[in-house]
Amino acid sequence: MGAWGAYGRVRLVLRAGEGVLGTEGVAEVAAEGTDSGTPPAADRLAAFEDVRGRLWGIAYRITGTVTDADDAVQEAWLRWQALPDDPPVEHPRAFLTTVVSRICYDFLGSARARRELYVGPWLPEPLLDAAPGRGPAALARNAAPDDPEDRVTLDESVGMALLTVLERLTPAERTAFVLYDVFAVPFPEIAEAVGRTPDAVRQLASRARRRVRAEAPRRTVDRAEHRRTVEAFLAAVTGGDFAALLAVLDPDVVWRSDGGGKVSAARRPVLGREKVARYTWGVATGGLALESVRLSLRDVNGAPGLVFTDPTGAFPPGVLAFTVHAGRITEVSAVLNPDKLARLGPEFTSAPGDSAPKP
Repeated sequence: MGAWGAYGRVRLVLRAGEGVLGTEGVAEVAAEGTDSGTPPAADRLAAFEDVRGRLWGIAYRITGTVTDADDAVQEAWLRWQALPDDPPVEHPRAFLTTVVSRICYDFLGSARARRELYVGPWLPEPLLDAAPGRGPAALARNAAPDDPEDRVTLDESVGMALLTVLERLTPAERTAFVLYDVFAVPFPEIAEAVGRTPDAVRQLASRARRRVRAEAPRRTVDRAEHRRTVEAFLAAVTGGDFAALLAVLDPDVVWRSDGGGKVSAARRPVLGREKVARYTWGVATGGLALESVRLSLRDVNGAPGLVFTDPTGAFPPGVLAFTVHAGRITEVSAVLNPDKLARLGPEFTSAPGDSAPKP
């Protein structure tokens, strides 16, 4: 089982463009020759591009949105570009990590209030497999292990299920957890980002880790099993096999829909196998025209999921992310809010209909 499958501590050692991910108890960072002081102004863009993927990965995991991650990285670039050449920044990567983390931490304070007024469940913006410059592959630009187990672990840290759990943490807990447990940033550097002492940050990270372990859903780290389960769900829906649909759902499955009040969607989580099956069946038979809607299996936040679009515009597009355990679906995250899908491509910007049933 991968490190995130058990929601354990993660050790990430970064050395001059390579990464090693494991489950040892202590986080450590070694940056041999990667931080040698502020480069001349002409070389600053190249220096920034070297860590852009890392910065975006941090920003997305802390904020949960592509828009805010983009904005945070852009703001970090502006601050980096405006720095004077003298005195030089001794460790550019550490400096930029702190800057982007502080920007995201400040954002979470105001975002928390806005999300409390959000219509229905709030879900992170999804990442699809081929998103240029984004997605799990892009997020791991500075740490791209060859071991398949490490690949699974990295994907899990950006998975929809974990990001949803992180929404329940305080801004300080979330920032400390992402920086220490995912990116192995030392406590003194995290303290600078959140305005706390290193000891206080250690406690924040520990408290966040306990909550993640307690609240994160059970999941498989077997990618093939996950894919087979999603394919079975798709076959049951498109084939009109209600019994098969029931069989692929966990008895305690949870379905969350994020329409943001802009398209018709369940405004409360749908709980339990029977209710989720009936809700899915109602969507498939009541408003989903299978002859016109395009359903495709795509990687969603690092794991096989489903994307549906309707070229006619009669049915709103959406992205489904799944959590799978023991061959059954334990969670479904349905992102339908058009504001969260527009950046995925032109097929996600068609005028939505209002045909999805509400429980």
